[in-house]
Amino acid sequence: MLNKVKWQPEWVGTKMSQKDFLTIEQCTPNEVMSLLTDALHMKKLQKQGIPHPYLSGKVLGLIFEKSSTRTRVSFEVGMLQLGGHAIFLSSKDIQLGRGETASDTAKVLSRYVDGLMIRTFSHSSIEEFSQNATVPVINGLTDLHHPCQVLADLLTVLEHKGKLNGLKMCYVGDGNNNMAHSLIEGAVKVGMHISVASPVGYEPNADILYQAKLDAEHTGGSVTVTSNPVEAAKAADVIVTDVWTSMGMESEQEERLKAFQPFQVNLELCEHAKKDYIFLHCLPAHRGEEVTADIIDGPHSVVFDEAENRLHAQKAILKALMD
Repeated sequence: MLNKVKWQPEWVGTKMSQKDFLTIEQCTPNEVMSLLTDALHMKKLQKQGIPHPYLSGKVLGLIFEKSSTRTRVSFEVGMLQLGGHAIFLSSKDIQLGRGETASDTAKVLSRYVDGLMIRTFSHSSIEEFSQNATVPVINGLTDLHHPCQVLADLLTVLEHKGKLNGLKMCYVGDGNNNMAHSLIEGAVKVGMHISVASPVGYEPNADILYQAKLDAEHTGGSVTVTSNPVEAAKAADVIVTDVWTSMGMESEQEERLKAFQPFQVNLELCEHAKKDYIFLHCLPAHRGEEVTADIIDGPHSVVFDEAENRLHAQKAILKALMD
């Protein structure tokens, strides 16, 4: 039998300086580390079977314009474990999908719920929600950023490596996608050195890269971009990749398969990393494309720990914004 401890409501944890959680870049380094600390705390409570209803009676609206497995389930379960409720709102089922503006939808839903999570295409859409909502807005994914996933990634690295500052992260693949952008932002916030390897023409967004390099000057981290995956993988503590063709880019699939073939994460590439490297992938993965099965299913892979940590990282975000 577990020795259950009475829930301690005096636990405070992180309070965000921003109303919303749209990007990692908007957070201070201390806020990122505090969110990770809170996530570890609540993960421990959950594993010990200790209730932690910090959001008792609160309701989170979940707006999905893109399909999802991990995002939907982790947010719904997270709100349940925090003592609240989540309402799934497909764009096909609400007036947003029939032409109602994002601003009107945000204003109306703010009268009903205590927070909104949105998984959509254009980042400008979630910014419009943020500007018009009077409740916290959380970015569940846009074409430009994926901050919830990257907070879970950092949590996973912290658990397996015991630290973040000074580690080298290697990202191989499409540098101009949401994972690459949020990884760059997150890595420099915690003092990591991130090396991005992508084909010419698929480099990260220039504005995001510029801001990350400015942030790195204050945290001791660094960002490098190269078209040589071997160079990026040298002495890496963490290797990360993502699918080569994201949702909405299906028409580019054949072109991308050719461009990214030299950027596959395989045994040969990973030989250049440190012997105790860990492998991350946000999932779903296309085994045989961006990563070989012997890597993602191998001893260095922590992708399912990473997937679980979506739950714990997001609970920290929800508590920080909605408590």
